[in-house]
Amino acid sequence: MNVLSCSINTLYDISGVEVGQHFYWQIGGFQVHGQVLITSWVVIAILLGSATIAVRNPQIIPTGSQNFFEYVLEFIRDVSKTQIGEEYGPWVPFIGTLFLFIFVSNWSGALLPWKIIELPHGELAAPTNDINTTVALALLTSVAYFYAGLTKKGLSYFGKYIQPTPILLPINILEDFTKPLSLSFRLFGNILADELVVVVLVSLVPSVVPIPVMFLGLFTSGIQALIFATLAAAYIGESMEGHH
Repeated sequence: MNVLSCSINTLYDISGVEVGQHFYWQIGGFQVHGQVLITSWVVIAILLGSATIAVRNPQIIPTGSQNFFEYVLEFIRDVSKTQIGEEYGPWVPFIGTLFLFIFVSNWSGALLPWKIIELPHGELAAPTNDINTTVALALLTSVAYFYAGLTKKGLSYFGKYIQPTPILLPINILEDFTKPLSLSFRLFGNILADELVVVVLVSLVPSVVPIPVMFLGLFTSGIQALIFATLAAAYIGESMEGHH
């Protein structure tokens, strides 16, 4: 568990990194990013509202929104089964939640007019445009694959660190440290870069050029959500099977 504690402590320190100004809320003795919570709540409301509409009047032969959501569910199940294996069932809700939250968060940065809402400090943007969000998602993934491995194998799960030879112990430990690190920075860096490119192009050539770039951003945002969810499922499957 020292590996998990080390990863969590390091990622917690990294979460203090700031890009631009931020709007803070003081809750008790904690200082939280107000704009991240606001945009995250909006994303959660969109997901809950969409799901409520989809299942409000289910039909035996799905049509409209129900058909779309069943397609999304089948897609998530396929991703989970491919990466985790036959024991994928209990992990579909987790992988699906990760994928949908990241997907809608990424798209909200391009489609919702966050900039027109003025804050005392900073500005609203996609939740995944903040390192705190991506670090939290990466930590959830780390806890999930440790939990999956320990649940299935017990303490023998830690035997993987000396496989195939004890000489690789430092490298295997480092691997568990770099997984959440790479997950968080990959998502954060891509979304931040995409929004910065759009802002710069809008300021330089506001009429034509930003439009295809925005469409490209929507595509890459969807790909980033898929990559994160696929890697999360792969890590869970790897911890349950014990192979690399």
